[in-house]
Amino acid sequence: MFELLINLLVFIFGLIVGSFLNCVIYRLKTDKSFFEGRSFCPLCKHELAWLDLIPVVSFLMLKGKCNYCHKPISIHYPLVELFTGLLFLLVFHHAQYSILYALYNLVIVCFLIVIFVYDLKHYIIPDKVIYPAILVSGIFNIFLSFYTPYALRHTLYAALGASSFFLLIYLMSRGQWLGFGDVKLAFFMGLYLGFPNILVALFLSFFIGAVVGLTLISWGKKTLKSEVPFGPFLVTGTIIALFCGEQLINWYLNLLYG
Repeated sequence: MFELLINLLVFIFGLIVGSFLNCVIYRLKTDKSFFEGRSFCPLCKHELAWLDLIPVVSFLMLKGKCNYCHKPISIHYPLVELFTGLLFLLVFHHAQYSILYALYNLVIVCFLIVIFVYDLKHYIIPDKVIYPAILVSGIFNIFLSFYTPYALRHTLYAALGASSFFLLIYLMSRGQWLGFGDVKLAFFMGLYLGFPNILVALFLSFFIGAVVGLTLISWGKKTLKSEVPFGPFLVTGTIIALFCGEQLINWYLNLLYG
């Protein structure tokens, strides 16, 4: 019963943080402060009451429409809240009772969610998000190097290797195949995941991207010349590698040599 209560509290906390991340994602585009001013409807600009701001619940109570202008609210708002809550739960169980490791991963998950949604909506990875993410991960790895001396070196190799690979693609295609934001995101991924998990993340990113791209083309939603943001696939690969990277590597090695 106590464990169930803790899980519920972690999930609710994740929902609340997800609601804040929605605010961050919206205000990044408008260059407004995340911490100043009341929340408002992005369509009619009416200030929202506290009953309008309950994560997921308010969306369901209002039947997906603004309480004031009655226009549809984007489904991405409750989805961000739900996925943040679920990812917080996964991080909580993955941390294995290490408070510092849990807090670090919770912060990184928030960065990843913002990058995922912002790139999906605006086709750009904002420097205001990726640079702080790199800084936080770098500081954590420096701290970790005091206990495991080779950790920082390995993560730097992974970061430089991943970003160099993406930089080569960027230069060869003259920015047509991916943006420079993806190069910076690849550096962050290597710094965060280290080796060999970065390989898992990159493989999954390209694989999932190819599957989604081909599916959209077959449905007539996209063509071969259509622009598709790659950031969401990199974020997806990073999250899967974080929670399942070791298991996937062991499975592959057993398949190869077993």
